[in-house]
Amino acid sequence: MVDFDKFKAMTFDCYGTLIDWETGITQVVRPWVDAINPAIPTDLVITSFALHQAKHQQTRPTLLYPEVLSRTWKDIERTFGWSENPGHAAAFAASVPDWPPFADTVESLKYLSRFYKLVILSNVDNASLEGTVRHQLEVPFEMTVTAEDVASYKPGLPHFTRTFEQLAAKGIAKDEILHVAQSKHHDIRPGRELGLTTVWVNRRHGRPGSGATLATDAVPHLTVNSLAELVALHKGRSFSASRAGG
Repeated sequence: MVDFDKFKAMTFDCYGTLIDWETGITQVVRPWVDAINPAIPTDLVITSFALHQAKHQQTRPTLLYPEVLSRTWKDIERTFGWSENPGHAAAFAASVPDWPPFADTVESLKYLSRFYKLVILSNVDNASLEGTVRHQLEVPFEMTVTAEDVASYKPGLPHFTRTFEQLAAKGIAKDEILHVAQSKHHDIRPGRELGLTTVWVNRRHGRPGSGATLATDAVPHLTVNSLAELVALHKGRSFSASRAGG
C-alpha cells in the first residue's frame, strides 16, 4: 500500500487519465467512419491511432501535437484505404480541448488539491493543454510540463526530469512525488525507471487491449480503476492507520 502522507505533490498524465480521450476521439471521428463504412469498429480505429501517433511522436519529437494529430489522421485514412480529407485532418488536430473529462476527474482533483500540489505531465502542446484545463478541469495546477516545453514525448524522460527540477526548486524531492497515470507505456515504465512511486489508473478495466496507448509490461506500486477509487483509498488512510495502531 502507498503511504499517501509521505507525498507533497501528485503528478498526472492528462489524456487517458484525467481526460477521456478515447471517448473524445470517438465523438469526433465516428461520424466520419460511419459515412464510409459503419461496420468498422471504433476500437480498431483507436488502435490504429495509438500506433501511428507513437510513430510520429518518437521520430519527430519537436512536432507540435496538432501536427502529430493531423499526420496521424492522414495515416489512419491510408491504413483503411479511405480518401484523404484535409478538413477531417484539421478538425481532428483542433479537437483536443473538446475531449471530455472522466466523470470522476473534477471532483477527485478538487479533493486531492487539498493535500497535494497538482502537476500535469502531458504529451500535447501548450495551447491544447491550456484549453483543456480552462474548459474541462476546473482545478488550478501548480505547474504543467508539455511536449512543447521539453521538445520530447513520453516515454522519453525530459518531462520527468523537468518536473523534478521545478519541484525541487519548490522544496519537493523526487521521493515526495506520487505519479498517477493510465498509460504503462508513457508513464508507469519511465516513472519506475526514474525511481518514482507510481499509481496506474486502469481506465480500460473490463475491456480488452490497451486502446489509445501502446501495450507495455510495467509494474506500478498501486493499481486503481478510477480516480474516485484513489480518493477513497486516500480518505480511508486515517481509518486504516487507526486500526493498525490498535
